[in-house]
Amino acid sequence: MFRHPLSLFLLLPAILFAGCMERTGFLPNQDPSLRKLDKQFTADAANRFPYKDSAPRGTTDARAEVDYMFKYVGIANLSDTPWKDVEVWINRQYVVSVSAWPKDSLKRLQFSMFRDERGNWFTTDSGRHPIKTVEVYTDGKMYDIPLFLAD
Repeated sequence: MFRHPLSLFLLLPAILFAGCMERTGFLPNQDPSLRKLDKQFTADAANRFPYKDSAPRGTTDARAEVDYMFKYVGIANLSDTPWKDVEVWINRQYVVSVSAWPKDSLKRLQFSMFRDERGNWFTTDSGRHPIKTVEVYTDGKMYDIPLFLAD
């Protein structure tokens, strides 16, 4: 098929690039419900807006860790109860939904999973948009999640 080994070497990056264009993150997410195409994240986020300003506030045992180098937010549900039909909000402007979140579990959410109301994903390119707040909306309540920087 390929007469010259160099042609395969040159073609391989193009194939890999094309295969990654519709993925968020390099490796598949551990949660199958988060293995979506970009357009699916966009459509799902559009259904979550507007931000639920009037939702009652609650407290829960959780922790969020942001890693700007690898571009993800790791959130641990440290509570005694699982979360269902969860919306994770960054800066009250970007959202991603998670169908189920077991108690005592950690999820890594790539920045590219979070979308605003126009479908733009969260980015920190050029030092813009640092994460100031991480909130979880579940069971009709909004929860502030303490935020830490990754080591």
